[in-house]
Amino acid sequence: MSYDIRTNHRTILRAESHLHRYRRGGELAVCLVSASRYRTGMSSLGFQTIYGILAGTDGIRCERAFFPEREAEEEYRRSGTPLLSLETSTPLADFDVIAFSTSFEPDYLNIPLMLRYGRIPLHAAERNHCHPLIIAGGAAFFINPEPVADFIDAICIGEGEAAVPAILETLLSPVDNGRQGLLEALARIPGLYIPAFYTPEYQDALFTGHRGIDGAPLPLAPEPVRLEQYEPAASRILTEQTEFGDMFLIEVSRGCPRGCRFCSSGFIYGAFRQQPLEHLLPLINEGLTHRNKIGLVGAAVSDYTGIGKLCSHIVASGGKVSVSSLRIDRLDEEMLTALIASGHKTISIAPEGGSQRMRDIIRKNLTEAQILEACGRLIGHDILNIRLYFIIGLPGENDADLEEMVLLIEKIRLLVIERARSNKRLGEITVSVNPFIPKPFTPFQWCGMEPLQRLEGKVKILENRLRRLSNVKLKVESLRESYLQALLSRGDRRLTPLLVAMSEGANLKKAAKQCALDTDYLVQREIAATEALPWGIIGTAECGALRREYERAMASAGENQ
Repeated sequence: MSYDIRTNHRTILRAESHLHRYRRGGELAVCLVSASRYRTGMSSLGFQTIYGILAGTDGIRCERAFFPEREAEEEYRRSGTPLLSLETSTPLADFDVIAFSTSFEPDYLNIPLMLRYGRIPLHAAERNHCHPLIIAGGAAFFINPEPVADFIDAICIGEGEAAVPAILETLLSPVDNGRQGLLEALARIPGLYIPAFYTPEYQDALFTGHRGIDGAPLPLAPEPVRLEQYEPAASRILTEQTEFGDMFLIEVSRGCPRGCRFCSSGFIYGAFRQQPLEHLLPLINEGLTHRNKIGLVGAAVSDYTGIGKLCSHIVASGGKVSVSSLRIDRLDEEMLTALIASGHKTISIAPEGGSQRMRDIIRKNLTEAQILEACGRLIGHDILNIRLYFIIGLPGENDADLEEMVLLIEKIRLLVIERARSNKRLGEITVSVNPFIPKPFTPFQWCGMEPLQRLEGKVKILENRLRRLSNVKLKVESLRESYLQALLSRGDRRLTPLLVAMSEGANLKKAAKQCALDTDYLVQREIAATEALPWGIIGTAECGALRREYERAMASAGENQ
């Protein structure tokens, strides 16, 4: 066992502050695993919430593990040390249960790697009672678990607050028939997916659906939670070694009421829900004893009822407030005042569509006048650094839409320059551009991703047009990483061999060739309305309603060409 790895673990643990006292003993040893590196994994409120449930349950001994940093990864290989838990440097293979918490599809690449480093057979079918039970959950899994389904014994489809206690009760209860009996007992929990109980079927190269074995339910229906029945998700372990190390994080809402046609947040979480203000205020007060900045978390923070009052309370209590990007038509004056008092010099807003036509197609429900008015309000408060989020490659987009995007950016820049002249302080506009990725459970799930060559051409257009604008900086998400994300978002179990090949060191192109997979076909093709969808095993959203939204969007795109 590597001394360097154990020393690194002790250094990490010394930097942590645990806000709750948890039991350290227990008959069932569970390792909660993030397929991200420590800095990212510990920044996830979902990961911290599940840790709190596990560590706070009688009979459970909970530890954590993370995908190793590059130097640690080299040390694991050099020393031959199996992947170890953080708290006691116990090999993962020695735990009873390994629970992956994964929010982003690209982390799927690390799951077979971590099993390999842990000396655990990759495929669930290869494991027996001598091996840990592998469970998984998190946002990525209830969007599309199929690319990694063959690696996992049981997958939690949906939100963890309701499902995890039921899973733990089952794991702690005696069952007959060993591992098979345990899987059968877990399958009776609503929203728990046992991949071994379902067989994907194909006709030639076309996926045609899943067949449940021995009456396994189809589709799986997760139970949405009522947030007000649970303590708000909040930081449980604080450390400077995370992306939000200077903040105490609190989830204020879940889901999104907007229903933009490209975004899964408005569909996979069901109805938009928010924590009552009276639940949040005591938690804010507690958080301010540990950090002087409160980070408010949610897909639609500015849609929270009473967001201004919440932000004002934080500032009035001597703290600072931080939020993610703001909804342009929900710039609450109290909230803005609190953000400015908290020292914010940059505000992020997301027009997403570059032209009015594209904003209408994606159902963003924003006009150019609203965008300019919002930017004017920010600039009027001396916030001269503005980050603008746009998506390129949306269904129906053309070069004229890109030209309108540039014209909009120019108008916003003029507003900044005009204000800068009066107070003699320059501002900067950061244009953050991401390619469209078709996501399950959205009206655009049937659309293909634009070919990389065309996206590269659009990036060049933006680079050429924006280069001449001073104080405008263009940042573009990696197109190749977005391509991989699209592949994992749309894929089925035929991606399993590809992920195995990549875990053995092959790049995507080489792995696809080895597995005889046409990844361009999977990523770029438009899926027919009559086709079965790999993620259709999950009953999160009504497919007919999504299809009608898709058809309305495509009709609008055709009418406004």
